[in-house]
Amino acid sequence: MVGTLYIVATPIGNLEDITLRALRVLREVDLIAAEDTRQTRKLLVHYGIATRLTSYYDQVEAARASLLVKQLKSGKHIALVSDAGTPTLSDPGFRLVQEAIRAAVPVIPVPGPSALTAVLSVSGLPTDRFVFEGFLPTKKRERRERLQRLREEDRTLVFYEAPHRLKETLDDLLELLGDRQVVLGREVTKVYEEHIRGRISEVIAEIGRKEPRGEITLLISGSAGEQIPLEDLIRAEIEELLQKGLRVKEIAEVLGERFSYPKRDVYRLVLEKERETS
Repeated sequence: MVGTLYIVATPIGNLEDITLRALRVLREVDLIAAEDTRQTRKLLVHYGIATRLTSYYDQVEAARASLLVKQLKSGKHIALVSDAGTPTLSDPGFRLVQEAIRAAVPVIPVPGPSALTAVLSVSGLPTDRFVFEGFLPTKKRERRERLQRLREEDRTLVFYEAPHRLKETLDDLLELLGDRQVVLGREVTKVYEEHIRGRISEVIAEIGRKEPRGEITLLISGSAGEQIPLEDLIRAEIEELLQKGLRVKEIAEVLGERFSYPKRDVYRLVLEKERETS
């Protein structure tokens, strides 16, 4: 008989936020595959669980997934956990789940904490329909391109973000999506838990007074039909590319393709911008 792969949600901060079923599964399985064994060991020690641990993080996922599936096929029961919250949501595990399914290994969720649902539940924004985008690209150009594709999305937008990139991300959101309602959840369930609500411009001012730390979940209201004129977006991109030293023709090529906009019109906007700054 094959074993079972359990996808076990663990606390995102407060160690009391774990289900009785999750504790039982973690005790009964043969092995726990953990994104960070040091972090998971704290949880196991707290609850007196002695199950063997093995590491399972992004850099070893490709090789480790096949080895774990072999153990599952031999009858071993394995629990997958992440540092915090529900595995596979912006955390390692997707490859392991795929390979287990292909091998006809039962994959069973053991639901529980998630920063995504926790902040949604207290946001005050519409939660009947939402889009989870995980972490935005770290490179500015790629991040802005992703946000441009989301401009017309009318569902609530949910992102994870690192504190050191938050200000830059909020600036891009304000410029590309407009001054929408935003909810920032920080250190959810932990001692310094905080929820900041308001317009994007107001939250930018708030974090300017006190730099946020810890894990951040960011919710943005969906489009209500308001649209920033496309030419205004292109002008903003032109200014950035001019500062980087690109020539007029190069900017027309890049932005014409990026926005599916006539290159001659981009060329005209670049010349206008140059006249403004000369």
